[in-house]
Amino acid sequence: MGIRGLMSFVEDHSNEFFTDLKLRDTRIIIDGYALFHRLCFNSNLELQYGGDYDSFADVVQKFFESLFSCNICPYVVLDGGCDISDKKLTTLKDRAREKIQMAHSLSVGGGGYVCPLLIREVFIQVLIKLRVRFVQCFSEADRDIMTLANHWNCPVLSSDSDFCIFDLKTGFCPLNSFQWRNMNTIKGTKDYYIPTKCFSLDALCRYFSNMNKALLPLFAVLCGNDHINLPIMETFLSKVRLSFGAANSKGRRHHRVLGLLNWLSHFADPTEALNNVLKYLPQKDRENIKELLCCSMEEYQQSQVKLQDFFQCGTYVCLDALNLGLPEWILVALAKGQLSRFISDALVLRRTFLHTQVENMQQPNAHRIALPIRQIIYGLLLNVSPHLENMSWRALSAQPLAFSEVERINKNIKTSIVEAVELPKDPFNLSKLTELSLASRQLLLLETLKVKQTILDPVPTLLKLPIAVSCYWLQHTGAKAKLHHLQALLLGMLMGPLHAIINSPDTEGLRKDGAKMLYEEFQRMKEQTRPGARLDLDTAHIFCQWQCCLQMGMYLNQLLSSPLPEPDLTRLYSGSLMHGLCRHLLTSTSVESLLSMCPEAKQLYEHLFSATKSCAPAELFLSKSKSNSKKRRQKKQGSSRSKNRVGTLSDARCWYELSNRFGLLMVENMEEHTEASELE
Repeated sequence: MGIRGLMSFVEDHSNEFFTDLKLRDTRIIIDGYALFHRLCFNSNLELQYGGDYDSFADVVQKFFESLFSCNICPYVVLDGGCDISDKKLTTLKDRAREKIQMAHSLSVGGGGYVCPLLIREVFIQVLIKLRVRFVQCFSEADRDIMTLANHWNCPVLSSDSDFCIFDLKTGFCPLNSFQWRNMNTIKGTKDYYIPTKCFSLDALCRYFSNMNKALLPLFAVLCGNDHINLPIMETFLSKVRLSFGAANSKGRRHHRVLGLLNWLSHFADPTEALNNVLKYLPQKDRENIKELLCCSMEEYQQSQVKLQDFFQCGTYVCLDALNLGLPEWILVALAKGQLSRFISDALVLRRTFLHTQVENMQQPNAHRIALPIRQIIYGLLLNVSPHLENMSWRALSAQPLAFSEVERINKNIKTSIVEAVELPKDPFNLSKLTELSLASRQLLLLETLKVKQTILDPVPTLLKLPIAVSCYWLQHTGAKAKLHHLQALLLGMLMGPLHAIINSPDTEGLRKDGAKMLYEEFQRMKEQTRPGARLDLDTAHIFCQWQCCLQMGMYLNQLLSSPLPEPDLTRLYSGSLMHGLCRHLLTSTSVESLLSMCPEAKQLYEHLFSATKSCAPAELFLSKSKSNSKKRRQKKQGSSRSKNRVGTLSDARCWYELSNRFGLLMVENMEEHTEASELE
């Protein structure tokens, strides 16, 4: 949530509304969404080339190390899916349009702020690595954060102006005044603290004639927040006489905020103030408007969710989630961040948002390539037993097998209808999905990605899923990858293993030296790829497509309880390195010369290349002239599609049904079939 103009207003009155704090020896509740956006956008990180996840992970780690140094115990609370009431839909669509404009600006060398696609997943992986306690709420987290902070008497760290409205016992520390990079020591000791400012709700109310703080939720909804934006409120604002106090530049800048707070300060309580608001509105609208305003004001009251129970006992109880009758394992996995908010939205609302990246806006959006994977995800989510007790969920599951996706079309958004792939209720019942054998879950994943287990056998465990996804990516007709794109991608995947060799105490000197030389060479290439340079849009789009495939491949893998290990994203993909490698491979550098300094990396690369080569279309390995002549020959013969490639979007569902790929999974003796397929 957020209230227009409020944060800048209180910051302009910093001396009146904030106190200085030396934060140490405390718990702190952190708004996870606000934090990872802040760290992403305010750390001079690359945003043009699709994300440098290693650099972002390093920043996140340094942030939490600062907290640990000050004996601050963090509890991170992440937003979940959209509220079931869908009251923020208009706001979400507006933000999606804004992101498209910023992504376009970045794509042509301008400014903008667009989070790389997998930034949330990287953030969660770092939290797990550092053993930072976190929870993913079922929907929006603000009320749950406020309730937990008041239960534990500790401050909240966020950048959301709604925390200026919540009645927090210990206050709210805005992220932009939280100086975690500038730790100090208490005089005469070795004890560290973080300088910060803490907002005081009582000070705000005193400033406005000792206003009743219970009036602030009404102020929030009248001023306009993410949940309510009623045009009729402009009628009220145009008719009421707002007082602005002393006329100065600050007052003019925050005309609405200052005027509303002054006006509300004359009322004793919310009921009196609300009745006065309604007097300015047409009689016929008053009851409906009153109901909407009261409902929105409830968003600032204490939550019934007790996050302390999750952090202390591992139990997460949310009535909204329970009333839907969703499978217990789904609720637990969502709370632990083992399933994404994408899954929650698809499950509850049958609608998902496909986030725009810095891609070629003249091409179909990069997410199109991963549509067949999403169709399988949707099919699994709809596979609900008819005997589920909850009637609303039964009614939902009985609807046609269709989902809506909000996606980029050119430089705007469009809602597209996507049909799910219909999967057999047995064995793919959602309630019992975790009971399915590893072999069956793995087979479904690999069949979806169009790769055989034997291809992945020589691949290291943590790279099996990325390589399987890369095989899918190469086979899809929407991918226009060239050989140097594949080579760059596979070379980039060596960063994690190289880092492990360098930091292992058991590595021999010569092996470590070679790994270090190659790692440093990659770092030089990465650093040479500076933001603001002209972006190769085709290359950017191709790598965006790969990230979309990886994202959905990971989500399907998570839904199937990880039949393949989840990859370490922090050193799997670096956009700056990918683009730098592409430039070098096209001009002066060969893979062989680059890897000659590290035989171990060369051997691993060969395994990765061999695995992906077996799935790649033959023309990927032809010279440019031969490739073009082959395309002309295919066109002349009326064959515009290689037999090794997946169908286009329009025939995606047909392709799935005709291939009958999942018929194998109906074999009565699954274990025997799996053994024959060499899955285990």
